[in-house]
Amino acid sequence: MGSGPTVAAAQTHGVEALLLNCIDYRLIQHVNRYMSLRGMTGKYDQVVLAGASLAAVYPGLPDWNQTFWDQLQVSSDLHNIARVIVLDHRDCGAFKTYLGRDYGQEPDAETQVHAVYLDTLRQQINARHPELEVELMLMSLDGSVASFT
Repeated sequence: MGSGPTVAAAQTHGVEALLLNCIDYRLIQHVNRYMSLRGMTGKYDQVVLAGASLAAVYPGLPDWNQTFWDQLQVSSDLHNIARVIVLDHRDCGAFKTYLGRDYGQEPDAETQVHAVYLDTLRQQINARHPELEVELMLMSLDGSVASFT
């Protein structure tokens, strides 16, 4: 067998959260900076899927849905997370690709569609993992972040 940590050893290492965010290269530095400013460096696991909340719940992406849930379970089992942070972003190509509409050109509609997918994911996380806190956010391309309650 390998010399990696055992499951028991991994379970003793806790992190605060699981972060779900999009693959968009334009936001990698913004996401890292945002999490650092929150004092979260080294304190979260991360799942990166195109569309973030969309990837987790959109019926047309069942494999991606399952990937999110599998990763959430592993993060919970191994690292005893207390919350899930979901960070969608504006001008998301996955939303355009899968929903067939360029929401990046319609800020109000874009906010509303993200709110729907973020809230749907929150409801599903609450149903499956009521012990976890859920934070929902929408990042602009300049790195600013709006919180959804």
